[in-house]
Amino acid sequence: MNTPLARNLIVFTDLDGTLLDHETYAHSAAEPALGRLRELGVPLILASSKTAAEIIPLRDQLGFSHCEAIVENGSGILEPRDDGNQSEGTYQRLLQALNQIPGPLRQHYLGFADWSTEEVSARTGLPLADAANAKIRRFSEPGLWQGSEQGRDEFVAAARAAGLTVQQGGRFLTVSFGGNKAQRMMEIVKRHSKAGKPAFVVALGDAQNDVAMIEQADLGVIIPNPAHQQLPRLDGEAAGRIIRAASAGPAGWNEVIMSLLETAAKK
Repeated sequence: MNTPLARNLIVFTDLDGTLLDHETYAHSAAEPALGRLRELGVPLILASSKTAAEIIPLRDQLGFSHCEAIVENGSGILEPRDDGNQSEGTYQRLLQALNQIPGPLRQHYLGFADWSTEEVSARTGLPLADAANAKIRRFSEPGLWQGSEQGRDEFVAAARAAGLTVQQGGRFLTVSFGGNKAQRMMEIVKRHSKAGKPAFVVALGDAQNDVAMIEQADLGVIIPNPAHQQLPRLDGEAAGRIIRAASAGPAGWNEVIMSLLETAAKK
C-alpha cells in the first residue's frame, strides 16, 4: 500500500466500536496514537452517529476541537470550534415529515424524540448526561423498528417517498434528509487539500454505515467488532487499499495508526 508523508495525512474515524470501546465508550487504548497525531498536527475528523452536543466535549477532550467533525451519520458537519448553539430547525422539519408516514407504519418506529432521557440511556448504555446530549439533535432521528420485516420494508418505502433517507447503523435505524459519512468526508478533504499536495485520506470504521467512507479513502481500515456481524470482504482488500486491524476497538485503532505513522516517518 502507498503510505503518506505525515504532513499530508488526514484521518477520519468512526467512534462507537472503532475509536471508542463498544461497551465502555473508553478510548484510553488509543491514546498513544492520538498523542502522535496531535504532535504531528494531523487532522482527526470524528465521524459518527453522535450529535453535535455529544461530539463537542469529546472532540475537546481528544484535543481536536480545531478540526471539523461529521455528525449524525453524515447528516451534517460540525464546524471547528462550534459551540453548539446552531438552530435545530432541520430536525423539527424532519420530525414533521416522519409524522406524515401513515399511522399503522409510524407507530412501529420509535426514536429518540419518542423516548425520555432515561430510555435513551437504557437503550444506548450512555450515562444520563450523555443521553441528554444524544437527544439534542440537528439533522437526523435514530430509532428502532418494532414491527414485522415486511412492515419495516413498507416503512422504509414510505419514508423514501416522503423525501427521507433511511440508514441502518450498528444499533439504530436512522432517518434523515440525506448525506452520509463518505459524502461529508469528501467535502472536508477538499477543504484540507492544497494545490499540488493532495491529502492522503485514512478512514477507520467497524459497521456497514462506514463502508462507503472506508472504500473512498486512500487507505480504509476495518476495525473488528465482536458485538455484531463482521463486514464482508471488500473489493479494496485484495489490492491492500483496505486492511483489517488485528485487534478490536481502540486497541486495533491504535495499532494501525501507530504503524502508519511509523512508516510515514521513514519516508
